[in-house]
Amino acid sequence: MQYKIIAPNTFNSVVQLPASKSISNRALILNALSHNGKGIENLSDCDDTNVMVEAFTSGSSLIDVKAAGTSMRFLTALLSISPGEWIITGTERMQERPIHILVDALISLGARIKYLGKIGYPPLKIKGTALDGGEIYLSGDVSSQFISALLMIAPTMSKGLTIHLEGEIISTPYIKLTLGMMAQFGVKAHWSNRTIKIHAEDYRPVKYVVESDWSAASYWYSMAAIADSAHIELKGLFKNSMQGDSKVAELFNDLGIATEYTNNGVILTKSNRKTKKLFHNFVNEPDLAQTFVVTCCMMNIPFLFTGLQTLKIKETDRIEALKSEMKKLGYLINDRENSILEWNGERCEPEKEPVIKTYEDHRMAMAFAPAAIKLDYINIAEPKVVTKSYPRYWDDLKSVGFSISEQKL
Repeated sequence: MQYKIIAPNTFNSVVQLPASKSISNRALILNALSHNGKGIENLSDCDDTNVMVEAFTSGSSLIDVKAAGTSMRFLTALLSISPGEWIITGTERMQERPIHILVDALISLGARIKYLGKIGYPPLKIKGTALDGGEIYLSGDVSSQFISALLMIAPTMSKGLTIHLEGEIISTPYIKLTLGMMAQFGVKAHWSNRTIKIHAEDYRPVKYVVESDWSAASYWYSMAAIADSAHIELKGLFKNSMQGDSKVAELFNDLGIATEYTNNGVILTKSNRKTKKLFHNFVNEPDLAQTFVVTCCMMNIPFLFTGLQTLKIKETDRIEALKSEMKKLGYLINDRENSILEWNGERCEPEKEPVIKTYEDHRMAMAFAPAAIKLDYINIAEPKVVTKSYPRYWDDLKSVGFSISEQKL
């Protein structure tokens, strides 16, 4: 299945963004750990969150997280301290995504976890048990989800937990998001230099409302930047958000988009500002990389993006995926050191009928859709992949004037 997408050149729109997946999934873990009967308001209605809800409500000891990496990591940690025996698995791609760093750390703290297939990868068999805690050492350049998974269960350990991070620390905002939400549930951590210390204590049940998703907002910023004119109101965003991807507002300022904060969200409008080349280290916002690669190419703005080392272990190898799909559109992007993408304006002959492959990656579909504004149209394969984080994405595009038709492969 694929979609043929034709876009308007101007926008005067109001969009209710989906709830944050990152916040929703953390809130579900913290809600469970606080034995909270109050529930969570405005929970994300996406695949990643739904599989976690299913894990809590199904009553089954077999948990299939499908393609949800966050759920795999967070639930592995939670199940390791939950009474019972569990099997956690996922899609074929999920079984290719390494989890040994988290599993090794949990086992060192007393967890009982076995690999059911290839060593270092899901599926896992877990026998829940109380953990003593103590001190562990982790490389700071591992996925922040490994660190967040450990942090959230740390207060349940009899000795608490001290994590020493070694080397470069990546995705710091996601760690800060986890610690900030833990504080909202009554547990405060102590982070000094490279050491995070959490004492044993109980979480406090609270009424929790999830804010809208700044990652989802990035695609609307992209549309505004590429379009001839734009006035787009995005509801549910906060200026002082704990989400690292709220950085998108500042970054798009260099691409000619001004952000006005209101009581209900933000309003995007065009400005006269436009950089000649965009430089940015995405170490703290890796999920924004695809959006900016596509946007800059469509605006003919060269770029040098660094800090992309985690892109190779996402839903797909996003570095290779971006190079391949942008080449179909006539843009030659270079990479080096497994962490850098650069475009110096080099072009090639585009394919006559390019179809953007999505690689089971929701962000490939959503990041490439705005390119239809610059092109006559764009074809995107397997478009339903957006349900992973933004199920209403195509409906929202239709509501602002996009024409989307289903095509046969």
